Amino acid sequence: MLNDINKIKQIDKSNMLNLIFELPENCEEAVKIAYKCIKGHRYHNIFNVVVTGMGGSAIGGDLIRMLTLNEVNVPITINRDYSLPQFVDDKTLVVASSYSGNTEETLAAYDEAVRRKAKILAITSGGQLKKKAMEDEIPLITIPGGLPPRAALGYSFFPMLIAMQEQGIISQKHFNSDEVIQFLKETRNCFKPEIPVEDNPAKALAEKLYKKLPIIYGISGINDIVAARWKAQINENAKHPAFCNAFPELDHNEIMGYEGDKDLLSFMEIILLRSSLESDRIKKRIDITIDILKEKVGGITQIWAKGNTPLEMMFYHIMFADYVSAYLAVLNEKDPIEIKSIDKLKSELK
Repeated sequence: MLNDINKIKQIDKSNMLNLIFELPENCEEAVKIAYKCIKGHRYHNIFNVVVTGMGGSAIGGDLIRMLTLNEVNVPITINRDYSLPQFVDDKTLVVASSYSGNTEETLAAYDEAVRRKAKILAITSGGQLKKKAMEDEIPLITIPGGLPPRAALGYSFFPMLIAMQEQGIISQKHFNSDEVIQFLKETRNCFKPEIPVEDNPAKALAEKLYKKLPIIYGISGINDIVAARWKAQINENAKHPAFCNAFPELDHNEIMGYEGDKDLLSFMEIILLRSSLESDRIKKRIDITIDILKEKVGGITQIWAKGNTPLEMMFYHIMFADYVSAYLAVLNEKDPIEIKSIDKLKSELK
């Protein structure tokens, strides 16, 4: 099926695969928009940063926290709730990120940030968040609308990264946006629909995951958030259950789950997100874990990140995941864009 371009187009009605292909251009535009909106704007006396958002609007903050864990002296916290942590005050930079601008949890947290006199930055395509930010004269980065939030990662990640660079929180020398954008333009050609299964690693992995239960394992501080992105994309795009965890924590508990029912375990496919940044101790831990599990589960696939920098390696795994999830949706005969259960939940909450 995945070599039949017409069949792919028939199932991918809203062209999610094209949105995935356009990620580099989205990143490119996001960088320009961010500099235009906040170039030269500086807050002072920032002691901590809180990124408040949900779903695809929050993961940009997660990825920045992961990438900069050993680079920044200011703690970065990701908040997925209606309220903010108790420590938020006038020395906190609160980044309110909502792609639609109408996410109720983010709006409530924004209002609380205003009451606490926090320093605030808003990133949105419109909605109530844009309206509030303009009324409150809060620095605002307005990004293009019309995309599913999970397909707007470039717009949620790069404006946040540049905003923190402008504040002096993150060094620009470690995260070159031009290089990673060019890298993604080259990388996507390996995964696009025109490349047949036998030459397309994303299609091949989607076929391996079809009618199986994917378990995605990352490495804490290196790509654990990317593993969570894999899980979320498979859930939303492919309408397929998936789970994730990270080394070394999983070896202290989850590994014992593989002592369970053999028939159940045979349906589990483990995906290991590997990186040249791994320490020797983590490498040894992963090798031993593979040896323990390889005869118990349906299969184990190791995906080594390509790229020359942590940013490039992170986005390689992200783009790989996006394509795998879309191809798995085709195999499941599910429109990758459609999210009826989420829409129903939001509707009933209203």
